[in-house]
Amino acid sequence: MTAINEFIDNEVKSNDVVLFMKGTPGFPQCGFSGQVVQILDYVGADYKGVNVLTSDELRQGIKEYSNWPTIPQLYVKGEFVGGCDIIREMFQAGELQGFLDEKGVSVKGAA
Repeated sequence: MTAINEFIDNEVKSNDVVLFMKGTPGFPQCGFSGQVVQILDYVGADYKGVNVLTSDELRQGIKEYSNWPTIPQLYVKGEFVGGCDIIREMFQAGELQGFLDEKGVSVKGAA
């Protein structure tokens, strides 16, 4: 396992919710990353944002790690959930909050 894969693996496994994104939660640098940040903020999920723009190695490494070609990528409890389209669809269908709640991630308005 390469150093970048170990870094990614550690981030994914040591944070309940981690978003690999372009930019930071406070300053997203692409529209798709921004949308996922807005959704996570709206549902009140506590998450860590990892800026893939800090390193080409990280940007490429996360795509290989998940076998998913695009960024952002959301992981919950060590499991790859999806990118912007999937997160948006889950949110619009009202499934995201339930999914996070099931995984033991505290969200706003969860029972």
